[in-house]
Amino acid sequence: MTIKLVCIGKTDKRELDTLIKIYKDRLQHYIKFELEIIPDLKKVKNLDENQQKVKEGELILSGIQNSDFLVLLDENGKQFSSESFSEYIQKRMNTGLKRLIFIIGGPYGFSEEMYKRANSKISLSKMTFSHQMVRLFFTEQLYRAFTILKNEPYHHR
Repeated sequence: MTIKLVCIGKTDKRELDTLIKIYKDRLQHYIKFELEIIPDLKKVKNLDENQQKVKEGELILSGIQNSDFLVLLDENGKQFSSESFSEYIQKRMNTGLKRLIFIIGGPYGFSEEMYKRANSKISLSKMTFSHQMVRLFFTEQLYRAFTILKNEPYHHR
């Protein structure tokens, strides 16, 4: 199985990129992990929030296959402990999925079409984080999930 994280817009902080790369590299020991950055939309001044969400959604969905399991990282999604998130990942792996795709939306969230296509929604917290920080938090939690599944000492219970 491949796990993919899809994000809108590149990170403008080199330090965050460095930290994300550390966890991305560590994840390769457990699973094929990909990070896809979709470029920011150009000329958004002429678009309202909904139009921007629709355009971002079209870009994201253009790379999605029918067989992909799509999970939106959404403030209204289900919250997990690290242990229960690792169980969630294990259940997805047990189904024989080829691709499990997590998506971080743009600044205004997701279009209605994205919500219709999604198989699941997950919230990392009730707090609001920058889209750039969410990349780091999610990548670290995914790494943590695999260390929990492998009973390795990274996570302290």
